[in-house]
Amino acid sequence: MKPVGLLLVDKPEGPTSHDIVDIVRRVTGHRRVGHAGTLDPFASGLLLLCVGWTTRLAEYLVTLPKTYRAVIRLGERTDTDDRTGTVITRSDDWRAVDAEQVRRALERQLGEIEQRPPAYSAKKVAGQRAHTLARRGESPELQPKRVAIWRLDVCEMSLPSLTVEIECSSGTYVRAVARDLGEALGVGAHLTGLRRLRVGQFDVADALELGREGPEDLVIARLRPPEAAVAHLRRADLGAEEWEALRRGEPVEWREVDAEDPVAVFVEGKLAAVALAREGELWPKKVFGAEQR
Repeated sequence: MKPVGLLLVDKPEGPTSHDIVDIVRRVTGHRRVGHAGTLDPFASGLLLLCVGWTTRLAEYLVTLPKTYRAVIRLGERTDTDDRTGTVITRSDDWRAVDAEQVRRALERQLGEIEQRPPAYSAKKVAGQRAHTLARRGESPELQPKRVAIWRLDVCEMSLPSLTVEIECSSGTYVRAVARDLGEALGVGAHLTGLRRLRVGQFDVADALELGREGPEDLVIARLRPPEAAVAHLRRADLGAEEWEALRRGEPVEWREVDAEDPVAVFVEGKLAAVALAREGELWPKKVFGAEQR
């Protein structure tokens, strides 16, 4: 039987997230492998991969909060807002900037904010990817998106460069954090390094470093059970009669939460479904067959 589950990978700089997916496909023999949140090629760090039917649980991982370590350079703007782009402005005015000004400018990005996505992003404008339009020389008008940044800690500062640790909601662009810092200081800035440290409860310290361990270790020792992908959800343990009803598409009584939140449904200790809690009942959303349990 082909292995299934959740794999934590420490992606190195260079390969794309899809390159890592292809490696795991070859090793596991599964076509059904996908990541739960991409990393740019120049970025490194934690990549969550769903193997086999665990791909059906990816949507519950994508929305988890993220923690990054980012290196920002003041005094240069690039068209991509990171080091892979072309420098479009340079300024020596960063020499007049002090550490306190940097910290105050970062603090203004804390909380729930309206963040403008970078021009080179996967956001769609009139049905086309913004990065496609940008590469044609067009200037796509991207609408700001509400995101949350809970923490922006300066770890090291040796201007014009500084290293910050960022804890943020899913969908936050760290490149935009760098860009907006430069704009706030009036000197321009771009991202020169990015490493993802955590996704929800998952830490890069527990991830597999590709190239340092063989394929057998990757599959056998490091693959986590599918249940790990929903460990952060509320849990409902159902008896046989309740499970039969839910499996048929019928709601079952469950009064632990009223909000329409996803709930991981377990039967005899095994993940059997994901349901939605609604008005004191559980409604089935994803039901897994016996071969998946």
